[in-house]
Amino acid sequence: MRTFAYMLRSVRAVAGLAVALTAASADEPLRLTLEDAVVRGLDANLAAITSREAVRRAEGAKDVARSRQLPTISAGVSGTRQVIDLEAYGFPPPAGGSPLVGPFNVFDARLYLSQSLLDLQANDLRHAAGLSSSAARSGAAATRETVVLVCAGAYLRAAADERRIEAVREQVAAAESLYEHAVRLKESGVVAGIEVLRARVQLEAQRQRLIVAENEDAKDKLSLARAIGLPLEQPFTLADSLVYKPAGEVDLEGVLREAYDARADLKQAESDLAAAEATRAADRHQRVPTLQVNADLGVIGSNTPSLEKTYMVGMGLRFPLFEGGRIDARVLQDDAEVTRLQAALTDLKAGVALDVRAALLDLTSADERVKVAQGALDLAREQLRQSRDRFDAGVAGNLEVVQAQDALARASDDYLAALHAHALARLTLAHARGAAEREIPMFLEGEGGPTHG
Repeated sequence: MRTFAYMLRSVRAVAGLAVALTAASADEPLRLTLEDAVVRGLDANLAAITSREAVRRAEGAKDVARSRQLPTISAGVSGTRQVIDLEAYGFPPPAGGSPLVGPFNVFDARLYLSQSLLDLQANDLRHAAGLSSSAARSGAAATRETVVLVCAGAYLRAAADERRIEAVREQVAAAESLYEHAVRLKESGVVAGIEVLRARVQLEAQRQRLIVAENEDAKDKLSLARAIGLPLEQPFTLADSLVYKPAGEVDLEGVLREAYDARADLKQAESDLAAAEATRAADRHQRVPTLQVNADLGVIGSNTPSLEKTYMVGMGLRFPLFEGGRIDARVLQDDAEVTRLQAALTDLKAGVALDVRAALLDLTSADERVKVAQGALDLAREQLRQSRDRFDAGVAGNLEVVQAQDALARASDDYLAALHAHALARLTLAHARGAAEREIPMFLEGEGGPTHG
């Protein structure tokens, strides 16, 4: 039900995004939500398109394999006028007569039927093609999860850039206020010129940080547009902001079970292995006799009044006697492929466990980082407030204020880096569990936890 609801929201998001793109002009930025970005990425990303076409090819191959076990029916109509030589067919000519007979007409119209009654190889090949189709669908689902990870990760990076720009602009405004205050104090003869110079240096440093932050934001938005298929010249703004949601308690064993059940790449590997085993069985069954029935029914004659109904029914049993070692060679190749896929499946299961454990470690660490960084940010703000009070009271120079501003800038950068790392850790854990696409709709929505600005 949740998957269906998300699919419905995805369709609505695509429709809404199309309308927005049509209405948006160069002067009117597009308002892009995280869900919009993911939906558009799934629709336009090359890897997603390629995986969808791979499913179509696999479905076609399955239908071709199934057709070997279905009857083949065809119709034919022929009309000839001919002269034949009896001697050419081993018949002596009439005494004193010509060996030529004709000209005469032959009209033939009939239906042809061919049906395999016993073909174990065809049955195994049909089964293998069905498993390959399932593997292709699982591969497409795994590709979708990867596209979601890439698109959402690009969106989160751009969202972190916007938060960083907001923070730096606040610090620029604070540096401007400090500089103007220092100028007024110098004009009043309260402080020396070095205080004004120091405040001016700090202001220019903050302006440089703003230039760097805006440049990084512009480049990351270009990367986001490239990932989701937006025209690079299309301006847009992010509708969702980066927020902190505590991780809470996570059951490792439960997450591992969910990952083993839900990971599409794991299902793909299992289907690939089963398809290889079915292909091996099909090659082994080339040694088994095959039985086929052929029949036709029609009318034949020299003209319409003389048409007579005729038919043929026959059965053929084929015994392979000598294939030049081809069957054994194919089975040997199949054995090697099955062994390779078994090893790949075992390795992938270990990789799934590693992904989950690593994502949980990252999430736990990022959760602690955010909490520590939030505390450091609060302390840096208090330090700046007290240093400005001391400077305003004339009991200290603005060196303390500049140092406090630098400390606040570092604390702000650390907090935003931790916030971004935490969001990416949540996304990575969802991907490790095979639930990234399913959890996108509520990824930046409130989940009962506090949100820190």
